[in-house]
Amino acid sequence: MNMYHNRPTVADIRAMKARGEKISMLYVTTLEEAAAAAAAGIHMLSIEGRYMSPEMREAAGDCFVQVGLPYGPAGNLATSEDYLRAAFHFMTMGGDCFYCSASLDIQKVLCDNAIPIVAHVGLIPSQCTWTGGFKAVGKTAESAKAVWDHVKRLEAIGAFGAELEVVPDRVAKVISENTSLIMLGMGAGPWADAQYLFTEDVLGYGKNHKPRHAKTYRNFQAEYERLQQERIAAFKELKADIVEGAYPAPQHVVSIKDDEFEQFVEQVK
Repeated sequence: MNMYHNRPTVADIRAMKARGEKISMLYVTTLEEAAAAAAAGIHMLSIEGRYMSPEMREAAGDCFVQVGLPYGPAGNLATSEDYLRAAFHFMTMGGDCFYCSASLDIQKVLCDNAIPIVAHVGLIPSQCTWTGGFKAVGKTAESAKAVWDHVKRLEAIGAFGAELEVVPDRVAKVISENTSLIMLGMGAGPWADAQYLFTEDVLGYGKNHKPRHAKTYRNFQAEYERLQQERIAAFKELKADIVEGAYPAPQHVVSIKDDEFEQFVEQVK
């Protein structure tokens, strides 16, 4: 792990919040997406542990990278020691902070080891059965206060930030302005510290439901479909060439001098 890099640090991100600067954030899954985000100057990237690698860290350039620690059985993580080991593993790859949606006591162990942790408040997908499914959280005074209380518990254990997902914009404003945590807004309005979107929504190729807060800037799905049709056409042409004997042509084969070939034939007779 290179500790002497030029990309932003936790202190830099906190300073951006203190100055009221808006933070851009993308969820990426490929080297090409990470490199494009870096070239575009996106501040933060979210990369799941299953996609994180030294090559991905290099592609991300000077972006501040949040690595998602696999949750529960899917990541074979159950204890605080499991999560601690995973965090240190990704830290050596250059992870700058770590998403963790495990229990508060596990999150506290990570914080106690000076690992910058991003938790999750509001609509928490892995726990949404408790709040009524995939819908907004914090639309009543009681529900909004529960989100507030969750943030304050995260403050108390020393968390770095939290994803603030699908809560009313005015609730997000009060929370963001009254916490030291970096609030990474997903459908939480303009006053969250960061605006966090999935690349699949930004580029229009998502297979899942597109959330209301998503904004699409390009139609990659149409381009992907066009490329798939081009793949099929190319493969059909290849098959036809093989069947008809047009491939391989002379330029695709290795030649041998006549005398060498004749000697070979004699040797194998």
